[in-house]
Amino acid sequence: MISPVQTRSQQLIDLLKTRILVIDGAMGTAIQDRNLTAEDFGGAELEGCNENLVITRPDVIQSIHEAYLAAGCDIVETNTFGSTPMVLDEFGLGKNHHAINVAAAKIARAAAEKFSTPDKPRFVAGSIGPTTKAMSVTGGVTFEELTEQFRLQVRGLIEGGVDYLLIETCQDTRNIKACFVGCEIAMREAGVQLPLALSVTIEAMGTMLGGQSIESLLASVAHKNLLYLGLNCATGPEFMTDFIRSLAESSPFPVSCVPNAGLPDENGCYLETPTMVSGVLSRFLERGWLNVVGGCCGTH
Repeated sequence: MISPVQTRSQQLIDLLKTRILVIDGAMGTAIQDRNLTAEDFGGAELEGCNENLVITRPDVIQSIHEAYLAAGCDIVETNTFGSTPMVLDEFGLGKNHHAINVAAAKIARAAAEKFSTPDKPRFVAGSIGPTTKAMSVTGGVTFEELTEQFRLQVRGLIEGGVDYLLIETCQDTRNIKACFVGCEIAMREAGVQLPLALSVTIEAMGTMLGGQSIESLLASVAHKNLLYLGLNCATGPEFMTDFIRSLAESSPFPVSCVPNAGLPDENGCYLETPTMVSGVLSRFLERGWLNVVGGCCGTH
């Protein structure tokens, strides 16, 4: 029997073949705009743990999802960028990882269902961040340990009802491989098969932090049946031009571009305006390079 989640996932796959899809903008800066207090986060020791807001202020997170959907987004991401146990443990919340991931997925699901229509269905991406460890950069973690971290997070995302798994802001191909394995184990345990999408970050030096170029990354993941492959975060859309062009010419998968609003200044403010960002993205779209478009840090 095919589950509703798998039906929606197939609907998403089919829709991606017919038109460009829009994913939401930044969660972090949208949260900052709400001027929340330490109490909203669950206490002073938890202030800044955006992921815990799905437990302490689910209304805030759902309202952010709904604002993006009201603006016309096709896809919203769960508020789970840092919801592996090891990252949550930095706030003493690692033991709550399952509840946090399930709650985040259910909140995003409720928002998507509220705005879905037969002509414009809405979808939920299960956001999986890179953690705070990179095997090729920081060290301090093994392949097996990372695989288990991702498996535990994905179990909650699946239970909460996401339509696909978005492995994002990736900086190290070895971490990506561990996440692939963790996702596959979690899906096998749950008895479902959800699409996987991959989004990486190319730094100012022209490679991921782990040293891989976009071409070497593509060679490393070409065997996977990805929903899409693209870039997010980093330096803003203009700098992404050569890398997006390369993906558009070589990738067997649909291509996504989800840039920051430029680099932040010394006060953490992002300087590129909506007009500046949309101008570059429009150029990418006109050239037929993109299948998924959205915004990362500083865009909301």
